[in-house]
Amino acid sequence: MRIAILSSEAVPFAKVGGLADVSGALTKALHSQAVDSLLIIPFYDQIDRALVDDEFINDLEVTWRGQEGRISVFRSTTLKAPAYLIDAPHYFARGLVYGATDDFERFAFFCRAAIALLKRFDRAPDVVHCNDWPCGFAPVELRARRKHEEFFTGTRSLFSIHNMAYHGAFNPVDLWWLDFLNYADDFMLSGTASALKAGLVAADTLSTVSPRYAREIQTPEQGYGLDWLLRARSDRLAGITNGVDYEVWNPKTDPHIAAPFDADDLSGKQKCKLDLLRRFSLPEESARPIIAIISRLVAQKGYDLIRQGASGILDTGAFFIALGAGAREYEDFLQSWHDRAPHRVGIYKGFAGEALAHQIEAGADIFLMPSLYEPCGLNQMYSMRYGTIPVVRATGGLDDTVDNFDPNTGKGDGFKFGPYSATAMLEKIREALYFYSEPETWRGIQRNAMKRDNSWTITAKKYINLYEEIIELPRIF
Repeated sequence: MRIAILSSEAVPFAKVGGLADVSGALTKALHSQAVDSLLIIPFYDQIDRALVDDEFINDLEVTWRGQEGRISVFRSTTLKAPAYLIDAPHYFARGLVYGATDDFERFAFFCRAAIALLKRFDRAPDVVHCNDWPCGFAPVELRARRKHEEFFTGTRSLFSIHNMAYHGAFNPVDLWWLDFLNYADDFMLSGTASALKAGLVAADTLSTVSPRYAREIQTPEQGYGLDWLLRARSDRLAGITNGVDYEVWNPKTDPHIAAPFDADDLSGKQKCKLDLLRRFSLPEESARPIIAIISRLVAQKGYDLIRQGASGILDTGAFFIALGAGAREYEDFLQSWHDRAPHRVGIYKGFAGEALAHQIEAGADIFLMPSLYEPCGLNQMYSMRYGTIPVVRATGGLDDTVDNFDPNTGKGDGFKFGPYSATAMLEKIREALYFYSEPETWRGIQRNAMKRDNSWTITAKKYINLYEEIIELPRIF
């Protein structure tokens, strides 16, 4: 099979969120299992040029806004699978991935250029795998081309939903000059044009990043106005949990952390804990537990619960460490919390790069994810690999990937609470800390977590099976 993965971000080139981890790791994992996989992303100006090889082509013709233009495409072998970077400085040399007022235009161009690039290869892909709203234009484009271009006759499309909350909405008036006016019905949603909806309508098959989230997005609560469409297409909607790239997230070989360790020898984790306390200028009290969180500072991540439960968290005697950036109200809350308890609360507002995230995962004892909703989540799986026990709300992929610890059987690798409330969250934190105070029990929970296999090897096989099914399906016209 040849699989072309289209994404607006991908590790190691450009990362804003978990989509980048997934896009890069899946491409690499497929290639390692003898699938002819390739990745196509925009060539942002902040991408490290050392990751990019020479120019691949400099004459890619792209019809855009009624005119024929030519752009360059660069190639990279950093992933151990081919990656192609669409070089369009007008759209992508802006020092950002998202956040421009014309994001819909930028990514519509990217999708058109990506499909034009596919025609320059020796044969068409069997499946074009499009990710989230920035790639929602591509299934519409591909479906239109299949009608009159023999090259794409056998190509199918998969559209993966990573977060239903982001629609890529824009003014429907812009559809005409984007050359999608004939497909306006695919885009229209409550008076706006939605790139997300277009991808859901036009793709041959849909997927999302956990089985539970696949069910949740078919409800009004989490469907964001498109639950009816997802229910109508439920026979072509799969839920596949994301994996972890253990070449990157492995405490035994991680170059970013103070000392290596594994499930059989956890002594190095204590050194990582002391290193983390020093980095956040907290007292070097190694017996005191560290609760940590790494996330965007948005309501989705449960920061309302953390704010409500702040006093209760400190009443447990734990340190609290937070890394992230986002809404001003949550940044201000973290700053004021730190100011009130500077010897107990450590914060880093912003994204300090991958190294600090690894150091937090290695040095913390408990990782908190009280999300309002969570399509999949990756940090809970990173944490498990590092013996940092997750306390999560039982929603989406968090529910699928964490097994509640049962002291009667000794099984389980984390702690889950159901109601979206600070009271429920604090109850689970206290339960986790109770077992933290029993070293032998806690080490057993750590070993359970560290030996759980969340690797991309397993996840890639599920995608391969899905691709094989897609190829046999009738096309969507």
